[in-house]
Amino acid sequence: MTATTTAPKSASKSGPRKLFIKTYGCQMNVYDSERMAEAMGASGYVTTDRPEEADMILLNTCHIREKAAEKVYSELGRLKPLKDANPELKIGIAGCVAQAEGAEIMRRAPVVDLVVGPQTYHRLPAMEAAVRQGARPVDTDFPQEDKFDHLPRGPRGGPRARRAPAAFLTVQEGCDKFCAFCVVPYTRGTEVSRPAERLLAEARDLVERGVREITLLGQNVNAYHGAGPDGDWSLARLIRALAGIDGLARLRYTTSHPNDMSEDLIAAHGDEPKLMPYLHLPVQSGSDRILKAMNRKHRAEDYLRLIARLRAARPDLLLSGDFIVGFPGETEEDFNATMDLVRAVGYGQAYSFKYSSRPGTPAAERPGVADEVMNERLQRLQALLGTQQRAHQEAMVGREVGVLFEKPGRMEGQMVGKSDHLHAVHVTDAQAQIGTVMRVRITQSGPNSLGGILL
Repeated sequence: MTATTTAPKSASKSGPRKLFIKTYGCQMNVYDSERMAEAMGASGYVTTDRPEEADMILLNTCHIREKAAEKVYSELGRLKPLKDANPELKIGIAGCVAQAEGAEIMRRAPVVDLVVGPQTYHRLPAMEAAVRQGARPVDTDFPQEDKFDHLPRGPRGGPRARRAPAAFLTVQEGCDKFCAFCVVPYTRGTEVSRPAERLLAEARDLVERGVREITLLGQNVNAYHGAGPDGDWSLARLIRALAGIDGLARLRYTTSHPNDMSEDLIAAHGDEPKLMPYLHLPVQSGSDRILKAMNRKHRAEDYLRLIARLRAARPDLLLSGDFIVGFPGETEEDFNATMDLVRAVGYGQAYSFKYSSRPGTPAAERPGVADEVMNERLQRLQALLGTQQRAHQEAMVGREVGVLFEKPGRMEGQMVGKSDHLHAVHVTDAQAQIGTVMRVRITQSGPNSLGGILL
């Protein structure tokens, strides 16, 4: 940790201080924001959803999307009037942009009081205390200690807070794959898996607090190899152990790499009822030439054979994927190979993006594809993916599915939840209560959701 002493001391304030966190990017950032809130809660902070009443604002950032750092600086510009009106307000930058930019954030944005990377947010209370003493700390280390060992289990004092019915649980961080387009190994570090017993304990705690569905998170989650009581456990073994927790109804995991989809994990999709029939398995391109340039270490044929094995284990599996259009060197022939792969798989959901350069990655030094070419290809790909998604949703009409209800809908008396296949489903029925898993017959398909009736 490094620090300079240029900010004024904070005055004391009666009552609890208030914390506002804005989260960008992936589900892991959502999980990290929850843990940061718990860490600061142990120091007397309570959360607020109104930045104008906050004593501390944290921006938990993501470095995956285009111009990520510039978007953070733009947000800081919008927050500056709050700081001008309240000089005692503390502003912190956390997450992957913090890791990538480090002290440069302090140089460019005097409004910022602290910068903390994704591996050191357990040190936030000490950093906040240092800020109140006049420091401007920057901590982007990759420490030896496990940050999860230093985080509180929940709010200090009194009963532990109830949780929403669905929750995230980080089981693995970092990545050793070093795809040519990706910053994750540089911002999150190499692969580290959490011990199985700690994960089981955290999962039990979540269930005791009202959670019915847990999504296991990792930058490369199916490479999980956490220490167990009898040697390292695979993700499949962890899933089977978690499935034994009474009260836990559903399990999911994301995000996976095709090269780490092991036989025991494929089998788990077929024989573990609590593992939901949904899998996000990014392929990025259907061209072997581009996959090699991306350093993906698999071919399109390998991916298609893997999909066939997964569907043999779980025929109703809904597949989701990621695609990058316009990777340096991509030709029309390469793009057509991607379109062919999409047609062969038939995705129920997918995410597709134009390639955008990330400084420090190998692909950043390569000549790019013209922006107008990328735009035209992306439109074609998204049209195909959209057609497949609509077909999957329309095929659900008339089927019976399980739905975990999570929140009220927009209409009077309406409740919304997620199906086994992760479709948003809404019903209008007083029997549908938050936290319940109920059988629903799907009666209609909309642009982004399904409608149904309780059975």
